[in-house]
Amino acid sequence: QVQLVESGGGLVQPGGSLTLSCVGSGFTFSDYIMNWYRQTPGKERERVASITDTGDNTDYVDSVKGRFTISRDNAKNTVYLQMNNLKPEDTAVYFCKAARTLMGWYVVSNQPPYWGQGIQVTVSS
Repeated sequence: QVQLVESGGGLVQPGGSLTLSCVGSGFTFSDYIMNWYRQTPGKERERVASITDTGDNTDYVDSVKGRFTISRDNAKNTVYLQMNNLKPEDTAVYFCKAARTLMGWYVVSNQPPYWGQGIQVTVSS
């Protein structure tokens, strides 16, 4: 059974930091591009950060560049999102997503991605 389980969310003050973790099981973690998305009520889910299967390449939405860092440990089947200098507009439910790849950023189109259940991050004073 495939599972993605996020942890590390919570309440933090503006300017603070949090690290999210997502542990995968039931699939070959190292064959997947890993992504972090976020969603707020009434808005579409937004991709925040992505990392290739080997961890050699990363990509971020402009609004988090310089503040967030995505990383992975394939030996632990875990992807991380280090979030620094958090702002109230970062408040959202954060989800991890696994997308099957053959190499680099190439996503296998006929295989549905896996999603975690989401975790709340609230930035407020």
